[in-house]
Amino acid sequence: MLKNLYKTHQFFKWLVIIAACFLLVFGSVSLYINFRVKPILAKQLKALVSNSTNNLYSIQFSGISVNCLTGDANLNNVKFFPDTNVLRALISSKSAPNNVYYIQLKKLSIHNVHPLRVFRSKKLNIDEIDVLRPKITMVNKQYAYNENKPPRPVQSPYNFISKFLKEVRVATINFREINFKYINHNQSIPIIDSLENLNITLQDWLIDSKSAEDTTRFYLLKELTLQLSDYSYATSDSLYHVKASEINFTGTTGALNIKKLALVPRYSEMEFAKKIGFAKDRFNIQLSNVNFKGIDFPLFVKKLEFYATEMNIRDGNFAVFNNNALPSIQSDKTGHFPHQLLQQLQSKITIKKLNLSNIDISYTEYDRDSKQKGKVTFEKTSGTVANITNNLKATEVNPIMKANFSTLMMGQGRLDTQFDFNLISTNGNFSYSGELHGLNGSTLNSVTKPLGLVHIKNGMVKKLTFHIKANKYKALGDLEFRYNDLAIALLKKEVGKPGLSRQGLLSFLANQLIINPDNPNKRGVFTAAKIAYDRKPSRSFFNFIWKSLFQGIRYSVGVTPQKEAQIKAQVAKFEKMKVDRDKRKVLREKRRQKKK
Repeated sequence: MLKNLYKTHQFFKWLVIIAACFLLVFGSVSLYINFRVKPILAKQLKALVSNSTNNLYSIQFSGISVNCLTGDANLNNVKFFPDTNVLRALISSKSAPNNVYYIQLKKLSIHNVHPLRVFRSKKLNIDEIDVLRPKITMVNKQYAYNENKPPRPVQSPYNFISKFLKEVRVATINFREINFKYINHNQSIPIIDSLENLNITLQDWLIDSKSAEDTTRFYLLKELTLQLSDYSYATSDSLYHVKASEINFTGTTGALNIKKLALVPRYSEMEFAKKIGFAKDRFNIQLSNVNFKGIDFPLFVKKLEFYATEMNIRDGNFAVFNNNALPSIQSDKTGHFPHQLLQQLQSKITIKKLNLSNIDISYTEYDRDSKQKGKVTFEKTSGTVANITNNLKATEVNPIMKANFSTLMMGQGRLDTQFDFNLISTNGNFSYSGELHGLNGSTLNSVTKPLGLVHIKNGMVKKLTFHIKANKYKALGDLEFRYNDLAIALLKKEVGKPGLSRQGLLSFLANQLIINPDNPNKRGVFTAAKIAYDRKPSRSFFNFIWKSLFQGIRYSVGVTPQKEAQIKAQVAKFEKMKVDRDKRKVLREKRRQKKK
């Protein structure tokens, strides 16, 4: 047994000696690397950056540390920046890129360098590079000579490294918590945007003899992903916050997913207009599950042009509120139709198809006369918009943007509509048609009573159809309104009394002399309406749509200019009779007093 213990003791003794020798050798190698190799490595790294970018970029750092055992390295206080003299020369020779980058960071960590492959195969392979909290500035200036260039280097970086290496490959590059600034130098005044806490992952970055021509790569990468947990900024007018959460983008598929997207007003409904001093639409938009497909990322990076094959929005609310108790600014809104505003965007945008699903839309207005809010809703709205673009070259073949929507008006009546927008019309030409059916008229009281001072006592909408062509001046078309048992009561707001009061005489006259209770009537005669509505320059697109339809509805139920004149004459007659009756009453009272 003592012999076995002695053998065991000898084994551990030699194990300790071997380990000590290994550590001594490794320590000596590490010291050698620190004092001899590190300066060479730093020099080679700087040369690699300069050579692979055609001398456009340089890299600086305050220190470098290498761990031979793990194959790790760290760079401290790193700066990556362009040489302005080289950039000017490239611009003169029409070979400068559209984007120039400035990068600063405290620490860059390199993991698993595989140094033996450099010596054996002249291949610099790195498993991972981590970049924490970098400050990245991207400056964009578009040059005509870069038009239609593929997302690959014009001259392969391999030409600059082939004297030293056969391959440079980085499996993963992680940029974490980026402070990103974007500067657009394509206008007379630069436009600056910024993002914080952006994460970017680059997969399989490769420089070799074939990578520059590999069509499955873009910018020498196999994959690029972007992730942003939360994003928020205040609009320039200080009235809203734009908020987004859980933003994820994948470069190879061009898929962008946004969990929640919102335009949030900073003030309540009644305080909003008071804050700015005049009546103005207040928007509150809450959207869920927003995603894009087929985004052309290289096109966006190179030219700031956004192209997507598809956009989807599933679940959301779109609420508009206006307080007309305050004065409104009568500014000219000509040229502010949706398709006209699209053409006025500075950046080019194309979305081949937009799909909407389960969106609730509402418009609420506070009325100065009734002192109440009226609200109309369009619930569970779904539909599509095709050919959303301001790229006029693309619209030469198809200049029409088509929109089709299906919704439940007031949660009850099915409303199907179609819009055709002419994207190249100087007059803003568009057309709209639709069909509404299955709506109980009394459900509209939530909007007709406070905003129109009209109470719908009875009425069933069987079918309403319309076909209208319009431009920035006028709307012309036809409207057919089929309904039964329509009866209304006219209301008024009396000072000092709560709620609204019924105007008995006027209601009687309206139902007896103006309103058609049925269309077609009891004799089967149907009243169709011709629409010829002139747009007021100060009125918005949606007001134009509503007013043109309302003209046809008024004519269909009997409220024509002729009947309005008739009822006014009848009211004037009754008013005169009332005045005459009051005069006779006064005279009788005087005679009675005289007799006494």
